[in-house]
Amino acid sequence: MGKVVLVTGAARQLGGRLVRSLGRDARIDRVIAVDAVVPEHGLGGAEFVRTDIRQPAIGRVLAEHGVDTVVHLDVTGTPLGAGGRTAVKETNVIGTMQLLGACQKTPTVRRLVVKSSTSVYGSAPRDPAVFTETTPPKSLPSGGFAKDAVEVEGYVRGFARRRPDVAVCVLRFANILGPDADSPLAEFLSLPVLPTVFGYDPRLQFVHEDDVIDVLLLALREPRRAGPVSGTFNIAGDGVLLLSQCSRRLGRPTLPVPLPAVTWVGSALRTVGVTDFSPEQIRLLTHGRVVSTEQMRRTLGFTPRYTTPETFADFARARGAGPLPPQTLARAVDRVGEALGARGAGPAAAPTQSDAG
Repeated sequence: MGKVVLVTGAARQLGGRLVRSLGRDARIDRVIAVDAVVPEHGLGGAEFVRTDIRQPAIGRVLAEHGVDTVVHLDVTGTPLGAGGRTAVKETNVIGTMQLLGACQKTPTVRRLVVKSSTSVYGSAPRDPAVFTETTPPKSLPSGGFAKDAVEVEGYVRGFARRRPDVAVCVLRFANILGPDADSPLAEFLSLPVLPTVFGYDPRLQFVHEDDVIDVLLLALREPRRAGPVSGTFNIAGDGVLLLSQCSRRLGRPTLPVPLPAVTWVGSALRTVGVTDFSPEQIRLLTHGRVVSTEQMRRTLGFTPRYTTPETFADFARARGAGPLPPQTLARAVDRVGEALGARGAGPAAAPTQSDAG
């Protein structure tokens, strides 16, 4: 592992956890935590540098500290503090441009790990059942965090061509959930009533926030008989869940909305604080998305501790039961099923003379 590691997005929950984990590694001399705002959580023994990665000052930080490993976590769909969607996009896109430009000019940098998203594949009605890392999207994301992630990955590929001596690892995470999740989908699933697209029940994958930390640490590790880990990898827990299953396990009722009216619903949700209910988010909740994790296991050598259902269960426990507690809902469904079964049996339930004889 690198001797001097710089982590962007340190004021966020995931960034803080990674910084503290790195600080406990005896093989690392220093950890430099960077963000535009002062973290509310502790950073262990890391050195915090308050700087905005959208500004050229990030180059001085890399040079002054002799950074050799950069972990770029400041690619996200939710704002931290004031600024809203505009500030998020600027940090994601312009901040990444500035950071990569600074890395290119800093000769000590030898490794770069970038947090990306499976949203780069988009969501379309004719999508393959499972995306691999090399599957081209049927239609590129047109807005929101998904479009930011596509642009970020484009800049990273350009950096890798200009600095072939740097090991570049891009981790495409499925929807991150857990007790402290702060993603747009976590905001959506925390609503008392979940608007859904009438006639659709998308397949969803999740990755636990604990597994996010574990795979980031693995991507930074120096293998014994090979060079630093490079490449692009899908990261997700085993299995899938339907949106209808998610709503029942949360105990939150759904409100099916005809597809033409979904855009209006998205605007309404943004006014109540769901920051990235963009057209691309609506497509995810319409068509869903499932990715292959074969390369994650085979090449990266990572096996998540949590499956998709287990990740969602941990998230649901932390959020608490909705207005329709799952146990109550399950009993109601059972009663309805029993009633329908009894009605369907009707007179045929009574034995005939020939049956008796």
